[in-house]
Amino acid sequence: MDNRDLNSTRKDTLALVLAGGRGSRLKQLTDNQSKPAVPFGGKFRIIDFPLSNCINSGIRRIGVLTQYRAHTLIKHLQRGWSFLQPELNEFVEIWPAQQQTSGETWYQGTADAVFQNIEVILEHNPKYILILAGDHIYKQDYSKMLADHIDSDAQASVACIDVPIQSAKEFGVVGVDDQDNIINFVEKPIDPPSIPGRPDRAFASMGIYIFNADFLIDLLRKDAEDSNSSHDFGKDILPSLVGKAKLHAHRFNKSCVYNKEDEPYWRDVGTLDAYWSANIDLTYVVPDLDLYDSSWPIWTFQEQLPAAKFVFESELRTGMALRSLVSSGCIISGSLIKGSLLFTNVLVHSFALVEDSVVLPNCVIHRNARVHKAILSAGCVVPRGLVVGEDPEFDKKYFYHTENGITLVTPQMIQNYLDSVNA
Repeated sequence: MDNRDLNSTRKDTLALVLAGGRGSRLKQLTDNQSKPAVPFGGKFRIIDFPLSNCINSGIRRIGVLTQYRAHTLIKHLQRGWSFLQPELNEFVEIWPAQQQTSGETWYQGTADAVFQNIEVILEHNPKYILILAGDHIYKQDYSKMLADHIDSDAQASVACIDVPIQSAKEFGVVGVDDQDNIINFVEKPIDPPSIPGRPDRAFASMGIYIFNADFLIDLLRKDAEDSNSSHDFGKDILPSLVGKAKLHAHRFNKSCVYNKEDEPYWRDVGTLDAYWSANIDLTYVVPDLDLYDSSWPIWTFQEQLPAAKFVFESELRTGMALRSLVSSGCIISGSLIKGSLLFTNVLVHSFALVEDSVVLPNCVIHRNARVHKAILSAGCVVPRGLVVGEDPEFDKKYFYHTENGITLVTPQMIQNYLDSVNA
């Protein structure tokens, strides 16, 4: 496909970002916001990654389907994603769940979320529909996947990442023939199908799909009438098409925007351990995810904040950060930050230590407190002398402690702790 045809095709494509999920495995981080709205990387939110991929790929007609606790997400989209030009038919539209079908139900599954917006989709008259999850961290040129979809003459394409076959049991797994035609689609199989010629590897579905629009609309209408369906793309729609339609597996390494040349980056940060790990990775000398690549920027809403400040320098107290990311608006006042990521507007008082931790916006850490291998939720005020992340039994009593030793702290947990010690 030449560049002129591809440019026309991108304009004929409508991207739909499924951003209504709660993300319950992130525990209290999603008590008041959906998973796509969770902060990531110091200044971004998770949804900024698929949205930025769309913009950088030249796909500028985007609907964001929201449902669970969407206020934070909607506010972020309104503030940070209103720069497109509607007079050129460019937009990021928010499509909240509105009980638009005769059943008057909220979104029942990923496919039902799209089905309930069929009338809105038809108004935009797309030729191709790109379905995206709003809760993964990665950089991908969707225009390359779109070109691959068209060149393969497929009716639907599924983006697939190459994973060890032992890990594939955690995903929807795509079985393919020698031409990357999909011949099997199974959800979390005990015995995953391997990649042809590579018995130790499997293709995991990334939750990224391209459909011919007319084909998808017909499928969704039929699925909506099936009372036995859970109305989900991975569980119902795609498995039902195997052997009945032309399905293509798009290899992620063909469209991934690389940092490390031989390592495509894609992370599901749906657990506290995975979320902590992906954020901490950004503090490394050469992180797996390159946020400094000006050729593929990640767009977001930015508050107008002053630069980070480090104050006091003496034998007793020196404000400094080592192997860390410290965002704007932070003040490191005679304290030490090591191997950590601090989001915006974090204040760390003298003699405190923050190590191997992720500190979300607007936290305050008071004198002599120590925070180790933890996630501090937005707005935490850590009292003077409190030690987090060093005594698992203490952490389990007052906070949330994962099997891998990450401690989640929220403002409510701290209040409960204070109430108990002051009782």
